[in-house]
Amino acid sequence: MSVYIHGGLRSPIGVLNSQYKNTRPEILGAQLINELIKGYKINSVDGIFCGNAVGTGGNIGRLMGLMSNLSVSTPAVTIDMQCVSALMSIEMAYTHIASGVMNSAIAGGIESSSLQPDRIYATGDNRDGLYKVAQFTPQDRSPLAMLEGAERTIHKHNITKEELYPYIIGSHQRATKALDNSFLQSYIMPFSIDGKECVDECIRPKMNEKLLSRMKPLLGKDSITNAGNACLTHDGAAFVYISNEKGPFRIHSIMPWAGNPQFSPEGALESTKAILKQTDLTMDDMDVVEWNEAFAIIDALFEKSYPDHMGKYNMLGGALAYGHPYGCSGAILALHCMAALESCNGRYGLCAIAGAGGTGTALIMERM
Repeated sequence: MSVYIHGGLRSPIGVLNSQYKNTRPEILGAQLINELIKGYKINSVDGIFCGNAVGTGGNIGRLMGLMSNLSVSTPAVTIDMQCVSALMSIEMAYTHIASGVMNSAIAGGIESSSLQPDRIYATGDNRDGLYKVAQFTPQDRSPLAMLEGAERTIHKHNITKEELYPYIIGSHQRATKALDNSFLQSYIMPFSIDGKECVDECIRPKMNEKLLSRMKPLLGKDSITNAGNACLTHDGAAFVYISNEKGPFRIHSIMPWAGNPQFSPEGALESTKAILKQTDLTMDDMDVVEWNEAFAIIDALFEKSYPDHMGKYNMLGGALAYGHPYGCSGAILALHCMAALESCNGRYGLCAIAGAGGTGTALIMERM
């Protein structure tokens, strides 16, 4: 059975402790779902699939659904696959609909790094103590595991700090240009707090090499990873509406992936390779590619693997410019992919994202 994406919305993306510093993610998500229902004239859905990585726990997706205008009888599930959560939510919605279990669903994610709670291990747990970041691998409890994975990947592929500059600057420049892209703007929910309009807070039109050269390393004085080539932490929400009725985008294929957790940024590349192999499609067939550039090394991996296809990569800018609200970033990718396909009148778009613990997932959509 074919499964279609009819549209979607995302919030403007806020940086840690800024415009959404007091906005609970389930409340932001509920308001976005209400706008989605109104904008796409949705009468009912069979389920909600909600990604969330650093929230308060429990089934926050259900809490969000109960705060929205959806029926109390709408089931909801929360997915925590860290950065992969929202794209996996879309994949889970796809499988439920393709198998006939559901006819329609809302899928995506919510996140608030600003309101990320402190947690504490139980007394009998030998990892005793306060923590914010979950343990991703048996050998590693570092709260900086993702940054350290990026640093290892940079050295594995022999990339210098200066070689990362063009990716960062280019991402901000394309995101700045996309402020005038009507297709993208149609997928962004207008949202105000205390009369002040929210915006994508992290886009820097004047990002340049001089500014990047001044950024301090995050992992010791000799490390390459810094606040320019690694995403900050963010808040936001993003969802798409999916059903078995024909719509403007068809989900062509999906591919979860897992590999070496020591080099977690490779998840976007490896899941891309896997889905292309599974479908017998090639990068030549893709008109748009959206990878979550949580780190600039991810951009370098794309160019190293597909040097002739940079023109179709993150055409509207990427996470280095917009930000990376972990639990909803995969849905942001899908929305930006849809906007880019409309902008270039393309057919196939590929979304891929890497996650903590050496995971990843990829999705190919077809514009009808």
